[in-house]
Amino acid sequence: MPRFPLLVAILLILIFTLTRLGLALFSGIDQVPLTLLPGVFGTGLWFDLAVASWILAPVCLYEALLPNRWRASRVHGVMRVFWLWISVALLLFVAVAEATFWLEFSTRFNFIAVDYLLFTQEVIGNVRQSYPVPWILTGIGIVAAAITWLMAPTVLRADQRPLRWKQRVGQLLAAAALPMLSLALASVEQMDGSGNAYADELSGNGMFTFTAAMRRNELDYDKFYRTIDQDRANAILAALGVERQPLSEVLKEAPHDDPATDALPFSRRPKNVVLISVESLSASFLGAYGAKSGLTPNLDELARNGLMFERVFATGTRTVRGLEALSLGTPPVPGQAIVRRPGNDRLVTLGEILVPQGLSAYFFYGGYGYFDNLNAYFNANRYDVMDRTDIPNESIVFENVWGVADETLFDHAIKVLDAAHPKGRPFFAHIMTVSNHRPFTYPQGRIDIPSPGGRNGAVKYSDYAIGKFIRDAKSKAWFDDTLFVVVADHCASVAGKTKLPVASYHIPLIFYAPALLRPGRYTPMMSQIDLAPTLVEVLGKNGDDHFFGRSVFEDGPPLERAFISNYQELGYLRDGVLTVLHPRGRVESFRVDPRTLASTPSAVDPKLVDEAIAYYQTASRAFKRGALRMPVARNP
Repeated sequence: MPRFPLLVAILLILIFTLTRLGLALFSGIDQVPLTLLPGVFGTGLWFDLAVASWILAPVCLYEALLPNRWRASRVHGVMRVFWLWISVALLLFVAVAEATFWLEFSTRFNFIAVDYLLFTQEVIGNVRQSYPVPWILTGIGIVAAAITWLMAPTVLRADQRPLRWKQRVGQLLAAAALPMLSLALASVEQMDGSGNAYADELSGNGMFTFTAAMRRNELDYDKFYRTIDQDRANAILAALGVERQPLSEVLKEAPHDDPATDALPFSRRPKNVVLISVESLSASFLGAYGAKSGLTPNLDELARNGLMFERVFATGTRTVRGLEALSLGTPPVPGQAIVRRPGNDRLVTLGEILVPQGLSAYFFYGGYGYFDNLNAYFNANRYDVMDRTDIPNESIVFENVWGVADETLFDHAIKVLDAAHPKGRPFFAHIMTVSNHRPFTYPQGRIDIPSPGGRNGAVKYSDYAIGKFIRDAKSKAWFDDTLFVVVADHCASVAGKTKLPVASYHIPLIFYAPALLRPGRYTPMMSQIDLAPTLVEVLGKNGDDHFFGRSVFEDGPPLERAFISNYQELGYLRDGVLTVLHPRGRVESFRVDPRTLASTPSAVDPKLVDEAIAYYQTASRAFKRGALRMPVARNP
């Protein structure tokens, strides 16, 4: 091989290896034992070579087509050096981007990185507000220039001799064969196998995983995962109490609308529900769940005076996944969340179920709702959507790239609900906050942590805003008839030694209605998808039996199971065992410690595997085949 492509290959491998080393040092030996490092760097070299083959292909093609008379020219040498500087700068930029992504998600680039490309305004704004971007770019340029200066003499001397036709043919073959070999032999699944999620991720290459995520933005369950006969799956779900009552029958029934609550922990049914889904709020932040940091005095007070659910688990790691679970009550389908998919209109959401039964449904969002397709999804499912564009500028006390401060969002929601109340129509209002998100900025003077206050400051500010909202709502005529629900969309971090670290899906859930609800604790385990049917039952409306989730107040013993996912791995947690469905039909099982939620490998339980398949397979097919859609035309 001519020397210049070889120099490029060595440089690529060096930068990729140093990136991997830096991420490993940041993670520390407590997360990645030293014994795993040889496998990390060995597998990493394989992926680095796979990526290098694609980058080297155009270099080989250029060398094959370059006329011999140009090889020793000064212009060609300058162009080659300039190309080298640009290439090194881009590779260093990718390395820095990987480092910032690792800080947030402890993974190589994945679906989230692909999604971020679609929302450049928010993402670039977030980066600019979170990091000293000009200094970082300047540093990258300087380091790239230094590397280029060191390599320039060797680069200028490389390949000055004429290239014979056999060498040109070899270059052309290399340009064609290297990418094809990479495509045929390297697969993202080859990252797995160490038994340590950090090590598996480190062994990958961010450019490789990013490309793989682009190709797999949607995963067809039947193509990639283990399946069972659908009649058998239906029987398993029926035995688990998933009735999936036909909506045509549900809609024929008259709403209950009676004040009696039977076995419910309410003295009378609420007329209204305000559901607050808090951005990135792990249960571990709240004093009510054992935290000692004192960041959530208002939420802790709500938990003491309301009904606190101790063991609730989110379905995923992104806001769209949480909103899917909270509005649609379905297990997470593999690949992209339903909120972001085509054909997600007129689904059996809380809006589609409650509005025909006499409630108004609202979705309030502090940012611009085109982000993550939120406006389109909720508008298409019978919610009245209000986002940043509906909030008057004069009422905004603070905003960053993600949207207005939470207190501004809550103030706007109160005004809308207060104006709607005299009309006599009860309401269901879903409020999605944004302040607990990088760059972690918020109004000054609200809490004792100056902005930007990092994650702790953002959590404490979110708690402040919720406390203010509840205090403001207490003066309203509709307060005593309203159930306030506080839940997270997902946790703040998904880092862990396994692909699905259970502790990183543990979220808070609090019901607060002092005029209606006795304080208490609910200890059985539940999933985020159980909240939608629970609220339908609490309101005394029809339709709670249609969801894949199950009301926690339903007669009989609690189901105690949860669903957790990361777009590809689909987890089913029951009886202290986490069963994980992987692409290509692979299944793993882990025993979960009930106190620490740490996972250790265990033997696969066929019964739990069948239950997991029944849920995920049926939910995926139901969406794909339109079974989650409303069966009749809307009422005007």
